[in-house]
Amino acid sequence: MSAVRQTKRAAGQSSTLIRTPKKSSAPAERVYVDKKAVDKLTEGLLSHYLPDLHNSKGVLQELTQNQLILLDTLDQEVTKFRDCNSLLDLNSLFTEAKVYHNRLVNIRKEMIMLHEKTTKLKKRALKVQQQKQKEALEKEHQREKELERERQLIAKPAKRT
Repeated sequence: MSAVRQTKRAAGQSSTLIRTPKKSSAPAERVYVDKKAVDKLTEGLLSHYLPDLHNSKGVLQELTQNQLILLDTLDQEVTKFRDCNSLLDLNSLFTEAKVYHNRLVNIRKEMIMLHEKTTKLKKRALKVQQQKQKEALEKEHQREKELERERQLIAKPAKRT
């Protein structure tokens, strides 16, 4: 339980009344302590533990600072790992782009080859067409010659004079 303190001032001296509860039902025992003694004991206790507490405080501050630095470093490392993962993703994208580029190059080659073949086929078709026109023209000339020859072979009545 807690102790109750009372301060009495008598003849310029102060003393503190401390009641200490007992576990029995008997009244609490009264103890008077001199204020100067309490102050001296407090001062002694503080002078004994305060330097260690200040050292501990400094060590804890240093530890907190080191933890912050460690957290920053860890955050930077996590960022590096994320960048590495994004680089791996980027590498896979470049690989995929290379595959598509190769496909486009092959399609382009095929288109060039098909263009060349169609050009050759057009030239050949033109030659064949010209050849057929030439043959048709020659046939027409041959036919005209034959018609002219037949006309000349047809008997004509002679003119009487």
